[in-house]
Amino acid sequence: MSTGTLYVVATPLGNLEDITFRAVRILKETPVIACEDTRRTVKLLNRYEIRTPMVVFHDYNKTRAGAGILRRLREGESVALVSDAGTPAISDPGYELVRDAVAEGIPVEVIPGPSALISALVVSGLPTDHFTFEGFLPNRSPRRRKALAALSRETRTMIFYESPQRLGGFLADAVEEFGERRACIVRELTKVHEEILRGTLPELAGEIGGRASVLGEITVVVAGAPKTVELSVEEIVRAAVEDASGSSRDLSKEIAERTGLSRKEVYEEILRQRSR
Repeated sequence: MSTGTLYVVATPLGNLEDITFRAVRILKETPVIACEDTRRTVKLLNRYEIRTPMVVFHDYNKTRAGAGILRRLREGESVALVSDAGTPAISDPGYELVRDAVAEGIPVEVIPGPSALISALVVSGLPTDHFTFEGFLPNRSPRRRKALAALSRETRTMIFYESPQRLGGFLADAVEEFGERRACIVRELTKVHEEILRGTLPELAGEIGGRASVLGEITVVVAGAPKTVELSVEEIVRAAVEDASGSSRDLSKEIAERTGLSRKEVYEEILRQRSR
């Protein structure tokens, strides 16, 4: 007996019109839909008069539910995998289900469509020829700062997912590690309260910090470091300090803006060199 097919189906980020004809057909024809939250998916299904049964598959039941989905596939029943919004298997357990299906030789087909990270990238106004998707960084600031520090010399445009509750902390840490880089915050993309904020990281941190609360799904796009000749922070600061007479704080800001280096790292190096 042949196996079923696992269909990875992209669904709208918010606006229910953002779905392909093929996606609607697959969701209607497939015997079962695996979704994160039936309450959210049913709104899409009702909009297109799709009556396909649903099973719940999310991060908290992925082991048990994943085994059940694989069993269905082995027995010849096809399954459509959807996420709450956008393309499944990106920063969600759908990746593990796809991995396991591939390992068992079960056919996997993607039904392409909306993707929050790609949509945010193209609307950001930042370079799109080379980019890296970093997803969700660690929740706590020390580990998040460490992750951002490791990316401080990354020259590609960087894309992050962040929760509303942690956005302010993320931006504060990004300012410390990335300095005056250009960035874009994309919130509630394609939805009624869609918002796109562009500016430098300090400007965006100030804007978000001045709000009582932030709601919705958030993607942050940050410019990569300038592609310059590889010099150490010490070498860059030495060349600047020789001819500079201003305050260390003003000089660190100027160097950070020009090079994309961390203002904090530059400031500490200036103090070290001027104390000699």
